[in-house]
Parts: sequence; structure tokens; C-alpha cells
Amino acid sequence: MRTYDFTPLYRSAVGFDRLAGLLESAARTSQENGWPPYNIETTGENAYRIEIAVAGFKPDELNIEVKENLLTVTGRKTANDDAGSERNFLHRGLAERDFERRFQLADYVVVKAADLVNGLLSIDLQRELPEALKPRRIEIGSGQALIEGKKGKAAA
Repeated sequence: MRTYDFTPLYRSAVGFDRLAGLLESAARTSQENGWPPYNIETTGENAYRIEIAVAGFKPDELNIEVKENLLTVTGRKTANDDAGSERNFLHRGLAERDFERRFQLADYVVVKAADLVNGLLSIDLQRELPEALKPRRIEIGSGQALIEGKKGKAAA
């Protein structure tokens, strides 16, 4: 297990503390147990989808929350081992344990929809830039030449 020290970055760069935090978070996340498995794909120019394998979970046992560019998906399995249960497992290989998955979102990425189909939780994301940040074309006017500080009329 390798750890990285980002202290020199904090000492010499101003305003990049969030980037260092993201790198530290990514290093910690890569050391997790890897359950449940997931895919991240791009579905368009500014569209993304996260698919998480949550077989056995019902929609009311899953929670999706976004706070400060952090998408958190949690699964809390209700107990299936009731005292009155008639089930007698010879092998129990289906994971029915609680989980929490975190995804760091870029600025202006919002969750558009979430669906649970055939054990796959699909979360659709979209980058929505505010109008002020979108590129815009500036028209160049064809104003008349200025004569003695006056615009418009030609000199007589």
C-alpha cells in the first residue's frame, strides 16, 4: 500500500487544495473493498451514467444524495434473517450487506435521473454550464467613422 504526501503542494500552490483533496480521496477509494461493482460511462458530450450492481436491493433500501459535488449512494439491507424464517441455506453467496459508494462530481454536474432495473442502479448525470460560462459570439458592429468626436453624421 502506497501513500502520497501532498503537503508540498499545499505549501507552494494557492487555491489548489480541492485538487489535492480529490487526489487523496481517490487514493483512499482505490483501497476500498470494491463492492458493489460499478461502471462509469459517457453517454453524450456532457452526459454520463453510473451503473452500480445492487442485486437483491429494493428501491426503498437505496439512497442517493448529492452534497457539495459529492454523490453518495448507500444501500441499507433490511434484515432477511427473521427468527420465524423457514429458509435454511446450504451456501449463502449473495452479498446482502450494507454499502456506501462515493463519487466526486465536477462542477456543474447534476443528477438527472436514477432507475433500478434488473439489479442495476443507473444514475444519469449531465454537465450544465451556466449561461455566463458558455462561450458566446460577440457581434462586431459596423459603426461609421468618428469625425471630431461625433459618431454618425458625415461632415458637411
